[in-house]
Amino acid sequence: MRASRLVSALLLSALPLFASAQQLTVSAAASLTDAFKELGPQFEKAHSGATLRFNFAASGVLLQQIEQGAPVDVFASADQTTMDRAVKAKMIDEATRRDFVSNSLVLIEPAQGGHGIKDIKDLSKSEIKRIAVGKVDTVPVGRYTKEALESAGLWTSLQPKFVQADSVRQALDYVSRGEVDAGFVYRTDATIMGDKVKIALTAGGHTPVTYPVAVVADSKHKDLAKSFLEFLASADARKVLDRYGFGKP
Repeated sequence: MRASRLVSALLLSALPLFASAQQLTVSAAASLTDAFKELGPQFEKAHSGATLRFNFAASGVLLQQIEQGAPVDVFASADQTTMDRAVKAKMIDEATRRDFVSNSLVLIEPAQGGHGIKDIKDLSKSEIKRIAVGKVDTVPVGRYTKEALESAGLWTSLQPKFVQADSVRQALDYVSRGEVDAGFVYRTDATIMGDKVKIALTAGGHTPVTYPVAVVADSKHKDLAKSFLEFLASADARKVLDRYGFGKP
């Protein structure tokens, strides 16, 4: 009997340790990759027993994964449209939704051998043969790009030149490797590849680029997920986000 009680006591004393060991899965827009990877260890250090697992992809793809039952706790999108769809489908806890950073859309070209693009209308020139753009249906940067080009009256005429990208990072890679003559990405992405691409111009005529984040409705770690959202608004997190070029929302 005494042995049994001793085992029970040991198991009970161990329960807080097991309970505190929580893995938080954060699905985040591809453009957040570098900043979030740096922020992860900071959050874990401040929350003993917690581990962060990141899943980076185009926002639309991440939403599809959540819809299909992927075990996600936090969703960070690169646009409001995708998060609005999540709200409509009741896939997030709408009360936790908040904007946490902003960005800007830029047109880039290879750092070496570029054509010296000065104006968005230069994309119509014959020497510009291939332009990397995000897929409009799933990649927010693609929707921002479409709005910018429609405002300039160029969307339809330029379509034969488009090389579709599955994420903003793929569009960035196409340009950095010289596989296309130009591409549309976020300023933060262009900054990361500063030695391989150069910013030709900042695009206008599109919806402001703001990033919302929210706790996923089916999260099994909602309190910890809310703590991560609070962490993103902290001064320490803001320093990292600023360094990577993200603006305030």
